[in-house]
Amino acid sequence: ANTAPNFYKYFITDTITLQSGKKLVQLSFTPRNTNDILFEGDIYITLDGNYAVQKAGLTINKNINVNFVRTMHVDQDFELSTDGRYHLSKSNTFADFGITAKRKSGLFGTRTLTIKNFEINKPHQDTLYKAQAELGDEELRSRPESFWTENRLDTLTTAESKVYKNIDSLVHMPSFRRTADIVNLLFAGFKNFGKFEIGPASTFYSFNPIEGFRLRVGGRTTADFSKKIFFESYGAYGFKDQKWKYLFATTYSLNGKSVYRFPQHYIRGSFQRDTKIPGQELQFVQEDNFLLSFKRGRNDKYYYNDIYKIDYQSEYENHFSYHIGLKKLMQTPAGSLFPFINTQGTSTFTNLTTSEVNVGIRYAPNEQFYQGKLFRAPIINQYPKLSLDYTKGLRNVLGGEYGYDKIDFRGDKRFYLAPFGFSDVIVEGSKTFGQIPYPLLNIHRANQTFSYVIDSYNLMNFLEFVSDKSASVIIDHHFGGYFFNKIPLLKKLKWRETLSGKALWGGLSAQNTPSLHPNLYQFPVDENGNPISYGLGKTPYIEGSIGIENIFKFVRVDYVKRFTYLDHPDIAKWGIRVKIKFDF
Repeated sequence: ANTAPNFYKYFITDTITLQSGKKLVQLSFTPRNTNDILFEGDIYITLDGNYAVQKAGLTINKNINVNFVRTMHVDQDFELSTDGRYHLSKSNTFADFGITAKRKSGLFGTRTLTIKNFEINKPHQDTLYKAQAELGDEELRSRPESFWTENRLDTLTTAESKVYKNIDSLVHMPSFRRTADIVNLLFAGFKNFGKFEIGPASTFYSFNPIEGFRLRVGGRTTADFSKKIFFESYGAYGFKDQKWKYLFATTYSLNGKSVYRFPQHYIRGSFQRDTKIPGQELQFVQEDNFLLSFKRGRNDKYYYNDIYKIDYQSEYENHFSYHIGLKKLMQTPAGSLFPFINTQGTSTFTNLTTSEVNVGIRYAPNEQFYQGKLFRAPIINQYPKLSLDYTKGLRNVLGGEYGYDKIDFRGDKRFYLAPFGFSDVIVEGSKTFGQIPYPLLNIHRANQTFSYVIDSYNLMNFLEFVSDKSASVIIDHHFGGYFFNKIPLLKKLKWRETLSGKALWGGLSAQNTPSLHPNLYQFPVDENGNPISYGLGKTPYIEGSIGIENIFKFVRVDYVKRFTYLDHPDIAKWGIRVKIKFDF
């Protein structure tokens, strides 16, 4: 690469003559900054006129700004083919993983890739390049040894030939099983009992102004119970409101696979009765997570929700998917939201019932996952993820009080900006058609906790902004230590820099502005009658943050500042927010 000398130093170390008489130049290289995510090692270049790389040995420096990897080494060999080009023929990767730099415990992994019998310039059928059907674990395990003897291009060492027996012995050791249970409880939040799991542990205890002290226990079945049908449930009790909350859900797999595995194809039915903060949307965490109980400002705006849902989900091998859902929702105001009242103040409403049908499509080319038995977590790469949802409100169907239409779009994309790290960009748009009360409009994702949430507006109050049309962009940039790696003290700490910006445009049409229509619900007000909810004007809501991540390898701390709508009461103009994330 033309820019390579900006990052690497190169040295011609030696000239080597092979037994065949071929001469190779040994070219050694090392990063200019040993904390940068770069290799050091040697490449061997032919002097036969091709100047091709015939062999490479790559190692990471001990100072590299990567977590949990003590050492890594890669050996690669390239073979001259009949087309005059050198192709990769063998690659060996060795890695030593551990929580700490000490080698008292950890994980050592090897991966060997061997490629032989190259066919050059021979056309293949188009079907060869289509995604192959995923092989089940049982099918792989049941293959006879003769299959591997015939197809394996390299011989196994004595230690490698014993690996299956050794692993089988390991997973039955009581000490290993205890360690695995602890790790699963800490990272996934569940305790496995074979056919079912109990969790998530972070939701067992929480508190809020409406429910007070809240206890919850729940769980789900596993594939050991059934590979086709899965059950999920929990029960919770608030000691202040003295109300029970619960969930019952059943999911049936239509392709015989676990509903957590790609490609998903299932139908799910559920009923949930629980509390909800309007405008708080969280990904990968539960709203009654104990750490999210701590919130800034006033936090007494809640709904009691009864939700009946039936969902159908279908994914394809090309990562196109669609879903169809039917939902009945009954919202009962709680706390300072009680009761719903019209603009004139002549009528009150103790609940709001809606019925909806939802259709959505999603396309995420080349999407990958970390796949577990009862979860799958997306691996973010350079490919976009696009989704489009259409929701139809059904009046006089299943008790629905309003008819309306809503369209939502979202696009996610990671941009790699070497050497300055990468940016995660989220673009969203929403439009609602029809006259409806504010609980059914787009209540923008606010966050009054002290946790930094990428998808939410971290200095926006709950229910502060309501729209029937909106567009937004979120940019979260990670420098990966580009600047800190050049500062001696910070270089040793392996901290990394972040920079984020969020902008939200939107507004309310005349037909959904409560002050113009007495029949609409009045926006929430404080104890003095002052409004606490607003429609966005011509000025967008803007906030930004600068942060440091990789503190203790998993803590991110951001200084967040709000730039617009600073005259709203009881807002935070700036704040310190924390995010917990384990990352390499």
